[in-house]
Amino acid sequence: MMKKLWLIFAQTTTAGLAVWFLVSLLRPDLVRQPAPAPVVTVQQNHSDIASTPAVASYSPAAKLAMPSVVNIYTAKEMKKQLPPLFQDPRFKRFFGDRLGGDDQRASSLGSGVIVSDQGYIITNNHVVESADEIEVALSDGRTASAKLIGADPDTDLAVIKIELDHLPAITFANGAKAEIGDVVLAIGNPFGVGQTVTMGIISALGRSELGINTFENFIQTDAPINPGNSGGALVDTKGYLVGINTAIYSKTGGSLGIGFAIPATTIRQIMDALIKDGSVTRGWLGVEMQEVTTELAASFHLVEAKGALIAGVVRGGPADKGGLKPGDILLKIGSDEVQNASGMLNLIAAFKPEDEVVMQVFRKGTPVLLTVKLGKRPKFNRQ
Repeated sequence: MMKKLWLIFAQTTTAGLAVWFLVSLLRPDLVRQPAPAPVVTVQQNHSDIASTPAVASYSPAAKLAMPSVVNIYTAKEMKKQLPPLFQDPRFKRFFGDRLGGDDQRASSLGSGVIVSDQGYIITNNHVVESADEIEVALSDGRTASAKLIGADPDTDLAVIKIELDHLPAITFANGAKAEIGDVVLAIGNPFGVGQTVTMGIISALGRSELGINTFENFIQTDAPINPGNSGGALVDTKGYLVGINTAIYSKTGGSLGIGFAIPATTIRQIMDALIKDGSVTRGWLGVEMQEVTTELAASFHLVEAKGALIAGVVRGGPADKGGLKPGDILLKIGSDEVQNASGMLNLIAAFKPEDEVVMQVFRKGTPVLLTVKLGKRPKFNRQ
């Protein structure tokens, strides 16, 4: 039986091989295997799968800071000068009000920042300077009249106060941690169109000698700042106050990407003094300063061009009484080195009147130490 089955298997296999041979000889396309498809290797960043972060938004920072930024509207009476002929009482009696009267009102607008839930608002001095009326409009639609608490023209800062409840005071950022390249938002009321937020970065820190204020230590930013933004907030990506927008560099009046803001550290110092005393008291040396150029440094045999050259001394002033003389180069005030004339002014202003300060000057090639008792800085009319 097994022999018969084996014979059947052998015959079947032989027949199958014969058929396969004939088919492969006559129709090779029926038995040829298709070529395998090429394998393409693609590198996939698996961290992008189902975990791609959303596009960065500064909406939380804007929502936090915007309620603290207010619009400020001011008005003041201005005398209108009529031609001498029309000032004659007989003409006024005849024409009456058709001459336009003697007075007219001028209005302006700016921005401010609520810094206390007690109603204190910080803004630029030039926004409220000489104003007879100050009106404040909040982002929630409320309005209130404000009174001037104090102003400091030397830093162009002022504090006003309103009487309203539930005021959203802004949070101050740590000014010491601000760095070039940090993203900032400028919030204000440009051109009176309404509250607006623009974005940029901190372009530079410690900008001075711009001729804007007496005491300058500006944050430079490329966040668009336009007329009406003055007094508004410059905030970081957390919505914390970094500075107060103050000025722009522009030949046309529009933003060119160079704006300047007063840093939060200065704001806090001036704000506290204005709220407490209504003014800022600073130390005064009583000298006329000049920058030390490379040429002057060489002629005075200084190693490097730094310090401040005393070009003049106020007779009977603190410097005169302390022994400073024209031609001295002021190198150190207390423990701080004097880098330039502007830096010298800021260092002196940080002291109080009657403070006795040790100063190092360079006189005729020799370092000299002098102790000077500072006076009170007088008020100067800014041009």
